[in-house]
Amino acid sequence: MKPVLKVEQLEKYYGSKGTITKAVDGISFEIVEGEFVGIMGASGSGKTTLLNCVSTIDKATSGKIILRDQELTSIKSRKLAAFRRNELGFIFQDFNLLDTLTGFENIALALTILKENPVSIQEKVGAMAKQLNIEHILEKFPFQMSGGEKQRVASARAMITNPSLILADEPTGALDSKSARQLLESFQHLNERLKATIMMVTHDAFTASYCHRIIFIKDGKIFNELIRGTKQRKAFFNDIMEVLTFLGGDVDVL
Repeated sequence: MKPVLKVEQLEKYYGSKGTITKAVDGISFEIVEGEFVGIMGASGSGKTTLLNCVSTIDKATSGKIILRDQELTSIKSRKLAAFRRNELGFIFQDFNLLDTLTGFENIALALTILKENPVSIQEKVGAMAKQLNIEHILEKFPFQMSGGEKQRVASARAMITNPSLILADEPTGALDSKSARQLLESFQHLNERLKATIMMVTHDAFTASYCHRIIFIKDGKIFNELIRGTKQRKAFFNDIMEVLTFLGGDVDVL
């Protein structure tokens, strides 16, 4: 199967001469269409820097990032915004919803920017809301929603343009356990039913156990990789915990 994302010998340095920090150190991997991949590592391991480089929020020092045959490092800055809007979907820990817009309006915003007609927008938002079971909160404002509801609205917003890749940064970090489970089941649904390709950064083993594959990062390099295969989620969780024990650092191993 052809990769959606290819990362080749990616490096990212911070600082100046004499005080250089190598945040990402020669990382290479691929994500194929329909995969749900987790990126794990302790604080300072390079996982967030990696996500920022893939999302084009940060610029890599060297190496290649290729999404759907487009090398991201070669895109001119004036074209990056359009590329992000068309090819990438973002889900953040703190939701990043617009407080003055309803759930429907937050989800529809990207389609409005793309100048889709109102009938099409209504149909697409309605269909996505049904998939994520948030039809009942479309007319609510963010302050009227629970954390889990906000994150599902944010997930719908990320998916509504059918992007090539969904990037999720600690999406369960601000949620209680029940809301986190509901969100992860929504991710699973989007992945299995809509074939969404997801790359998720997380420090939490329970969250990671919903993925197909986990890439563990330590000191800017790939430390290990786990593939779930046909295992039940509980068995995969145990495998993740075992790797985290060796990985060390401030990752959740309890």
